Amino acid sequence: MDFKKIYILGFVLLAFVVSASAQKVKTAGNPVFKGWYADPEGIIFDNEYWIFPTYSAPYHEQIFMDAFSSKDLVKWKKHKSIIDTTEVKWAKYAMWAPAIIKKDDKYFLFFAANDIQNNEQPGGIGIGIADKPEGPYKDYLGKPLLDKIHNGAQPIDQFIFHDKDGQYYMIYGGWGHCNIVKMKDDFTGFIPYEDGTIFKEITPEGYVEGPFMFIRNGKYYFMWSEGGWGGPHYQVAYAIANSPFGPFKRIGVVLKQDPTVATGAGHHSLIQIPGEDNWYIVYHRRPLGETDANHRVTCVDKLTFDDNGYIQPVKITFEGVKRKEL
Repeated sequence: MDFKKIYILGFVLLAFVVSASAQKVKTAGNPVFKGWYADPEGIIFDNEYWIFPTYSAPYHEQIFMDAFSSKDLVKWKKHKSIIDTTEVKWAKYAMWAPAIIKKDDKYFLFFAANDIQNNEQPGGIGIGIADKPEGPYKDYLGKPLLDKIHNGAQPIDQFIFHDKDGQYYMIYGGWGHCNIVKMKDDFTGFIPYEDGTIFKEITPEGYVEGPFMFIRNGKYYFMWSEGGWGGPHYQVAYAIANSPFGPFKRIGVVLKQDPTVATGAGHHSLIQIPGEDNWYIVYHRRPLGETDANHRVTCVDKLTFDDNGYIQPVKITFEGVKRKEL
């Protein structure tokens, strides 16, 4: 018996098994990347997944934003400081809740800054512009796009919604009020509605902040966060309407804490696989045992619908989602 050949064959087989095991479908695990990050905006650019989150820290330290990219939802690459307060001169602190859209080969990164409490304070919602999703982003306007409180809505938590007719809208608002505004084509300001108003309120019952809208099977789904962002009962609810203006009647909660997994699950976004009815919810939550309000992590889990088009309650997991290449 040639023990040397047997040894070599065994080594080759072991290497094959290890290699095959490494290539098996894995899950991302939650959180999907290290660090305290919240308010994540998930999106697909050029066959690659991207997440743009808030750097979750005390406001005076919240002066930059990182981004993360992945080709398979499992392995994520960090892109450091894609925008910061040295570039946006009017923003001093509390940069948060990024929203991003690609238009005319440019990337527009919307953000809130300075946590303004009245119409005399400088700050509000601004825009960064870049040639690549990872930036670097430059201040597009040199000033806030929106720096005033309308209909009781603090100018934060903006989401850019691209309607099926091509029109872009910004949906935003904190303090329990949500507005929808019609964007100019170059994103430099707003277009009045036919009745002459600019800020239409679409606040549903229970709304606190974190709006998100999408279309599925011709219906407009509106989602938002409820409760206090620093507490354990933060959650996401939704409504369905025939128009981006509603009326939106609250249907129920789809994302919330699981005392065996994590608390404070909220401020989300969705990723849809192009051409498929395959959806992922990207959100933040607070690990068990954490009491610091800023100790939030970004996670991804599956989101599904029932046969009637209602969103089924999301099961938050430690495992996360399976590998999915585009």
